[in-house]
Amino acid sequence: MEVVYLDNAATSFPKPEAALEAMMRYQREIGGSPGRSGHRLSIEAGRIVHETREVLARLFNIDDPLQIVFTKNATEALNIALVGLLKPGDHVITTGMEHNAVMRPLRFLASRGVDLSIVPCSDRGELDPDDIRAAFRTNTRAVVMTHASNVTGTIMPVQEIGLLTRERVDTVLCVDAAQTAGALPIDVAAMGVDLLAFTGHKSLYGPQGTGGLYIRKGLDKKIAPLMRGGTGSRSEFEEQPDFMPDKYECGTPNTVGLAGLSAGAAYILEKGVEAVRDKEDALTRLFLDRLHALGEDVTIYGPRSAQDRISVISFKLRDITASDAALYLDEHWGIMCRPGLHCAPAAHRTIGTFPHGTVRFSFGFFNTEAHADLAAEALRQLVKR
Repeated sequence: MEVVYLDNAATSFPKPEAALEAMMRYQREIGGSPGRSGHRLSIEAGRIVHETREVLARLFNIDDPLQIVFTKNATEALNIALVGLLKPGDHVITTGMEHNAVMRPLRFLASRGVDLSIVPCSDRGELDPDDIRAAFRTNTRAVVMTHASNVTGTIMPVQEIGLLTRERVDTVLCVDAAQTAGALPIDVAAMGVDLLAFTGHKSLYGPQGTGGLYIRKGLDKKIAPLMRGGTGSRSEFEEQPDFMPDKYECGTPNTVGLAGLSAGAAYILEKGVEAVRDKEDALTRLFLDRLHALGEDVTIYGPRSAQDRISVISFKLRDITASDAALYLDEHWGIMCRPGLHCAPAAHRTIGTFPHGTVRFSFGFFNTEAHADLAAEALRQLVKR
């Protein structure tokens, strides 16, 4: 039975051959630790790390690649940004569609004296920028929001929110781009993004254990590091370096992972983010049409139009639990998907599917129309049963 992988919102699969080759080349031919030695293999490892910054800077229109901090995932990046920036007495605004990577750090900070406002969204996961404007206070330090929901796929009005935060001298915009980096065009300058958290193992087609945080130049002076330790620089001092990116990058980096991330991001640049978006959008439209044909047997969540969502589709089947549906699809059709709450209970409360959750299909660049058709037929057979 062929495996039909429709869980790209969790982690993308397969990866481009170039990403696999880059990791094998590092392991077989380089293997050195970047910034920790002066020999040629260490220097070559350092070049890989720097080239990864440069590729990502081109992808996100970041002027200075050194403003990118490497992390093991978007969650770590968000913790650096939020825990390092927000202090007791600060006010922070977020939305009702956030992943726990945002909500859990914010709940922790709220327990330590940070004032938290959660702006509600519609039952399709849509956010009205005017509701963000209305939530501003004199002590609002940050707006933290997802670029697109991992539950409904809803694309959020980040650029409109960026215009609002630009009007305020002391308010920054922190964006969780875990679902959109590589899948949607991102221009941090045009969108007014001050902090961009991203992961490498989803639409950037790198391996797990890679990610990063873009910090607008100058803002790093106001964000304390989450960790401290060896950086390979300024080894004569026992205090943490205060310059980018060393301030936030402690310990030996995941160089083999960054080699894969560099190749994955370069693959996206070569194909063009717009081309990736167009293909995934076409698959989403096709599958939504097939789902609508099932009529009252299926409830679809999120925006009605594929244009307003990424290739993430959540749905419920009448009289069939999400977990039972996912198990049937795996065992009988080879379809890999994700049921449940998707680490985003706030989003499921917003769309009315808490606590049981939904079935989530998430298409990627390597999926085909045949995959969408097969998935639709599998659901048709399931509801017939």
